[in-house]
Amino acid sequence: MPSATTTDVLTGMYAAEAAYFAAGGPGRAPFATTLAPFFAEDVVLYQADGMPYGGIWRGHAGLERFFVAMAAVWESFEMVAQEFLATGETAVVRTDVRARARATGRELRFPILQTLRVEDGRIAEIRPFYWDTKEIAAACTMAR
Repeated sequence: MPSATTTDVLTGMYAAEAAYFAAGGPGRAPFATTLAPFFAEDVVLYQADGMPYGGIWRGHAGLERFFVAMAAVWESFEMVAQEFLATGETAVVRTDVRARARATGRELRFPILQTLRVEDGRIAEIRPFYWDTKEIAAACTMAR
């Protein structure tokens, strides 16, 4: 069943992402063997421009750079709860996050809604939507 396959890919990726960061994240954990197998080689991640790591990240190398940028922003980033809705190759994942910003030490709780497209058993596209990018960016930036 396609939706079960999509859900399996996503739950596997989120578990691998948690293991990747638990093992030290970028520079310490192996992206190529931990996370890359879950993503298509030409994967595209669209991050909101208002985020500290906003922009378009392409391919495995782009995702690896994204995780470096994300780890530089967050001291901790915990996915507290997740809900999955998958139909065929398309999925929506609602994640409740608890995170602590490196720059300010401020802890935030916020939801992220992601749309993802899975092709041939690998994630091909990710589009996260944040409720309040301004609040997140402010928590991650020291006042001048």
